Amino acid sequence: MKKQFLLLAALFLCLTTYAQKDEIKAAEKAIKKNDYATAAAEITKADGLISGTDDKTKAKFYYLKGETFAGLAKTDPSKENYTKAGEAFNALFDVEQEMGTTKYTELAGPTLNTMVSEISAQGIKSYQDKNYADAKEQLYQVYALNERDTVFLEYAANAAYLDQDFDLALEHFSSLRDLGYTGITTEYTAVNSETGERENMGSQTNMDLMVKAGNYKEPIVRTTESKQPSVIKNIAFIYVEKGDTDKAIEAVKEARKVAPDDVNLILTEANLQIKLGNKDEFAKLMNEAVALDPNNAALYFNLGVISGEQGETEKAKDYYEKCISLDPNYVDAYINLGSTILESDKLLVEEMNKSLNDFKKYDEVKAKQVDLYKEVIPLYEKAFELRPDDIDTVRTLMSLYENTGMDDKFQTMRAKYDSLK
Repeated sequence: MKKQFLLLAALFLCLTTYAQKDEIKAAEKAIKKNDYATAAAEITKADGLISGTDDKTKAKFYYLKGETFAGLAKTDPSKENYTKAGEAFNALFDVEQEMGTTKYTELAGPTLNTMVSEISAQGIKSYQDKNYADAKEQLYQVYALNERDTVFLEYAANAAYLDQDFDLALEHFSSLRDLGYTGITTEYTAVNSETGERENMGSQTNMDLMVKAGNYKEPIVRTTESKQPSVIKNIAFIYVEKGDTDKAIEAVKEARKVAPDDVNLILTEANLQIKLGNKDEFAKLMNEAVALDPNNAALYFNLGVISGEQGETEKAKDYYEKCISLDPNYVDAYINLGSTILESDKLLVEEMNKSLNDFKKYDEVKAKQVDLYKEVIPLYEKAFELRPDDIDTVRTLMSLYENTGMDDKFQTMRAKYDSLK
């Protein structure tokens, strides 16, 4: 009875194999005729049982499956068709890599390259147009077509982040981390003898040929820095955006192991620590940041922002002033310093409202308010000089001039405001 069962099983397996080969042949004929609908029907019949066949048959099957859905995508460029084509080609690459052959991999190359070129062009255009919702899908589709090209997974992750799709961005960046992605590349550049511009030559061979021909000069070969720290930092920043403080701190600490001297990471952790009420840890991190980069104007600006958020007004002022001393053109420092000084205006307004029946007291407080406005006017005037088309700065100066009786300056600023509306 056992022998009979084995015989029947072998017979069934044999019939299945023949059936699969017939379906594969039928699919191949249909593809040659560009009849991709028929090819898809035959591929579907064979798909469920392909796992039990030999590797050679699998390789051919996955090649034909990829070609089928790539063909369907020509008239129906849906995500489903591109995804199925990509999955098939990636399965083909894995099978042939294990076999040590490249027969069908080479045949699939032109089709895959065409698809990648088409979708990557769409994705890059969407990204450049700041259409991140489409870009995140299109750029990921390029990666799905060829999972060996992980740079497009990075592009998709960045697009998702900019689209504020933090869950998807976190998924992509986490995949990059788990893959050990570094993004390190070798760049071959040379200066165009005619234009004087440095250009990417693509390869060592091409660069050498163009320099030898005299069209280019000053060749440079440069290996780019690893992007691994950025990947881990982005994971941390996403947790910050999601408001998951504990995971954010954990991710920041992981990122700092990779990039211990990154001041922005220190500031991020400091901001998280202060949110948890850990003032000692906050102070420690702040001192560490300043020690690492004592002449960084942006660092002092960020310290001013964090101090202001914590209600430490005097510290915030000191940091903004330090920022300005290091970089006199740091426009946002002038604006934030002015805004911080004007915090006391709220108290003056409250005091004036309480003194409506005491004219002498009211006038005294009003004089203090005018003095306060005159103190910040030079700050906003400098900000206006550096950024003359910022409508918020113009609006603030209008109000300050009006409340200090500077009628001529008010009218000038009013005209500027009207021109910006």
